[in-house]
Formats: sequence, structure tokens, C-alpha cells
Amino acid sequence: MSSLEIRVDPSSLGFDPERLERIQTHFDQYVTDRRLAGWLATVSRGGELAWTGKAGHRDRERGLEVTNDTIWRMYSMTKPVTSIAVMMLYEEGLFDLNDYAGKWIDELRNPRVYHSGPPVSPKTVPATEGVRIHHLLTHTSGLTYGFQNTHPVDAIYRTKGYEWGYPKGADLAQLVHDACTSPLVFEPGSAWNYSVATDVLGRLVEIWSGQSLDVFFQERILGPLGMNDTAFHCAEENLDRLAMLYIPGKDGAVRNEAWAEAAKHPPQVLSGGGGLVSTAHDYNRFLTMLLAGGELDGVRLVSSRTLELMTENHLPGDADLEHFATGLFAESDMAGIGFGLGFSVVTDRRANKSLTSEGSFAWGGAASTAFWVDPVEDLTVSFFTQLLPSSTYPIRRELQRLVYQALVD
Repeated sequence: MSSLEIRVDPSSLGFDPERLERIQTHFDQYVTDRRLAGWLATVSRGGELAWTGKAGHRDRERGLEVTNDTIWRMYSMTKPVTSIAVMMLYEEGLFDLNDYAGKWIDELRNPRVYHSGPPVSPKTVPATEGVRIHHLLTHTSGLTYGFQNTHPVDAIYRTKGYEWGYPKGADLAQLVHDACTSPLVFEPGSAWNYSVATDVLGRLVEIWSGQSLDVFFQERILGPLGMNDTAFHCAEENLDRLAMLYIPGKDGAVRNEAWAEAAKHPPQVLSGGGGLVSTAHDYNRFLTMLLAGGELDGVRLVSSRTLELMTENHLPGDADLEHFATGLFAESDMAGIGFGLGFSVVTDRRANKSLTSEGSFAWGGAASTAFWVDPVEDLTVSFFTQLLPSSTYPIRRELQRLVYQALVD
């Protein structure tokens, strides 16, 4: 059962309880004016839940309220789980971060980079640098997403059937083939671009482990952490708990039943980049493990040293995304934010103009879910809702401000 029981006085954890309630007041207004159908947020310190709040409906039109055990589509909050899976296998000696992905993915043995021309007949040149494993983890590989609409290669992905879904009959291996036989947007390592790289990593997890991605996740991560409501689709017996998916409309959020259907059935593509559904309880188990340096309740997934490496900025020259990213899409504000091995990382909070501690790491999902982990303040925060796209409202910035103003120790 997905319990979100608060067992301690928030004051003992350094919070002003009255100031914490500003989170509730603020996001209640989102429901009142129909920008969101419903939401749930959690704030923990030292692994102890300090505050949780919720409002509205998981399915507004059916009158089903948000509950602690509501199941949410994680979309790109799947990526940190895949990145942890990758680094678990790294610790077992199965690859080096400097290894070329072409060692296992044939389509990346001789990558080519887009040079010019229309998507139907692009001119390409051989890449001078191969795609390395660390390029995939940091989104510096030159791969892209079809939905971005910022580069001719994005359009190539769309012509192959990859925008917000997949072509009929495709599986993960087919996705990797189709993406990796498309030109790269840039030379590997020369820029940052949000991409299907984490799906490629999911395929590599399958190759390295000899298990399908869903089996690896269940046996090595989800099961051991007690994340019993997390999977690549919502089980039939839990469908009543699955939140509806919404998009912005003229008078607030409107349901999108067509896209909502995908989470109700076993997927054709096991997407390490965006495929999981989960609950607040389950995902907070994962976050608490990250805060604790890779271990929770006697279950260690990675060493603390590995997690430290993952949550440092790996962009060349210690650059931030404002200066190193291409395109327009990112689940992060750009200034003062670097990128590690699967997480965005705060490198300069003054440049970011936020209260978030330097060294905090984070990511979010397309349906406006978000989390961050702040090792300096011993803090984890998560937010769950189901509004596409995540760029609709500045929820993450607002939540950061509201959480830190409540810390008074």
C-alpha cells in the first residue's frame, strides 16, 4: 500500500509548519482556476516525510479525487531509473564510460552528422568522434527527439514514426535502429540536446544484462526497493487509481483520452526514457535511496562514490545548459544548471536565481511531474500531476521557492 504517513513534527526537521502550508495554498489555486485537474507533492528531510499535500482530482470528469496511492505517468522521470540501472552494470565491470556505444550497437559503429539539406535528402559527414557511453548519459551524443521541431533531424525521426509515439510494430531494438541510423544533430560531445539517448541506454542494459528492461528493473531496482506500484504500464486491477492525462485548453486543463490509453496496456517499446508509471510513495523510495548515497533499508543499488560521480556536472569546461544546450526543450531552467550522468545539476544558484543549493540534482517528466534531491539540505521534493507539456506553467520554480522559504533552521 502506498503510505505517505508523516511520523515526525516538521519543526524537528527545520521547517516552519505554517510556511509549509503556503505550498498547499499556492497549488490549490491551480485547481480552483482549472489549470490543473489535481496534484500531489511531498517534502522530505533526512529521509523523513515532513509534509505532503494534495488537491483536486485524478480524473476530474469522473469525480475521482487525488489519493495518496494515485498512479501517475512518470514519462522522463523514468530516465534516472535507467541511468541507475546503467551504473549498476558499470560497477559490475561490463563497460567503461569512455567505451564507444558502437561496440554493442551496430548502427553506432560509424555515425554520421547532419551537414545540410532537407530531411528527405540530408547531406551528412562522418563523425570525427564516436558516441561514447558517457555521451548517452549526458545527452551530448547528438541524438534527438522527433517532437522537438528545432532541427531537420527531428523531422527525420518524425518521418520514421517517432514523435509522441512509435510506429506500429516497433520494439525497443527497432527504436534504437531507427534513431541511430538517422544523422546525429552534432558531433558527439560538442553540445547538449535532449534525446532518445536514454532509450539507447535501456537497450544497452538489455544487452549487458541479458534481460529485458522490464525484468531488469523489477528484479534489480523496483522489487528490492519495494516500489510495488511502479511498472511499464498500469495493471488492470489498478486502473481505477491511474490519473487521467490533460492538456491545456481555453478554459483550463482538458482531458486527453487518446494519449492516456497507452499507460493502460503493456507497451510495444520498453522505454527507459519515458515508460514508467508510479506512485508518490514508490518514487519517494527511489529518491530516498538517492539521498542516502545509493542505499535504502539495507538494499544498495550503487556505491556512494558512483552516485557522487553521477551528480557532478559533466558538461565540458563545466559549462551550463544555457551556453551548451541546443534547441528549446529541457526539463530544467538553463542558467546555472549543468548535467551529470542522468540528472540535471545545480552548479551556480546565483546564475539560476533560485534558492536551490548547489549540488542539488533533479529531473522531471513531460506531464509536469518533477523532483529534486538536495544533499546540502538533506532534502528530497517531488510533485505529481498529469498536464502535458511540462513547459505549460513554471510549477518547478514555484515549488522550489515555496519549499526553501519554509526551511528556517
